[in-house]
Amino acid sequence: MEINEQQHMTDQTVRALVQQSHQGPKDLTLTTDRRRPAPGPGEYLIRVGAAGVNFADVMQTHGTYGGGPQAPYVAGFEAAGEIVGVGADVEAPIRIGTHVVGAGPGAFAQYMTMPAVGVIPVPSGWSDAEALGLVLNWATALAALKPLGEIKAGEVVLVHAAAGGVGQAAVRLAHHYGARVIATASPAKHDTVKALGADEVFDSAQPGLAEEIKRLTGGVDLVLESVGQATFEVSLSVTKPFTGRVIVFGAASGNATLTTHDLVFTHQVQLKGLHIGALATAAPSLYQSLLVEIEALIAQGTYPPGAPQVHRLADGPAVLQQLEAGRTCGKHALDPWR
Repeated sequence: MEINEQQHMTDQTVRALVQQSHQGPKDLTLTTDRRRPAPGPGEYLIRVGAAGVNFADVMQTHGTYGGGPQAPYVAGFEAAGEIVGVGADVEAPIRIGTHVVGAGPGAFAQYMTMPAVGVIPVPSGWSDAEALGLVLNWATALAALKPLGEIKAGEVVLVHAAAGGVGQAAVRLAHHYGARVIATASPAKHDTVKALGADEVFDSAQPGLAEEIKRLTGGVDLVLESVGQATFEVSLSVTKPFTGRVIVFGAASGNATLTTHDLVFTHQVQLKGLHIGALATAAPSLYQSLLVEIEALIAQGTYPPGAPQVHRLADGPAVLQQLEAGRTCGKHALDPWR
């Protein structure tokens, strides 16, 4: 009987957003005939309650995300929801019915599979949507600031794209750790970023930005760089020589170039790359330490429940287009049941 029920569940179809090409979010289409996935070895089957929208989703629609899926594919990779199935070889499995947050392919759908490694329970009292960002946005911000960025109280930290999901987490955390926070965001978002704890907020497109930041600070100790081409030269030029650190975890405006000659003769900075998924795989103990610290931040109220703007699944293409155009603020999510 159980086998028949499981087979029936596997054969059911689900609503999902499928990326049909690498021509951008406009080719993301709502389908209702995708077969519900089945959990493989080391995986959970998740009934998705809310799926997070990230800039990496935009990059994947253009085929520019390293190691990203080939079209056609079910889009999305971050979600929170209920465990409804457990695959083989899951060590110490979390019980069915538990709500968890994690990452895996095909999150913009009613059901998805998720690798059990890295899945963590939704904090007590939080909704699925409120937990989005925990294993991606907040873990990325924390990794950039502490183990990689080596942030210290009293230092000056520059956060680019400060109104985005990672940016908002980074501003909160940098302020919490006692840094002086300089941020960039489009003018309409300055009040939002200030409210999170930024001491100064600039428009990243304003002329003379680097000179203004250096005049104000005397040089920056740590830069969180996720914009790429449009801000990379500013990031390098405001960073203190030799002691200053630049953590690179995105290239929303396109790739920037840097030569060995630049590093030796022009910008003598400490440059570190960060991809939170790669960190979780390559340095699992470090990743687990991030999650432990995030749990403590939640317990003490420094990390409050998220407040993403939740959209219908059918609105996903428009949300990704707005994100690509820089017209979003904060975290956005999709509800696959709406």
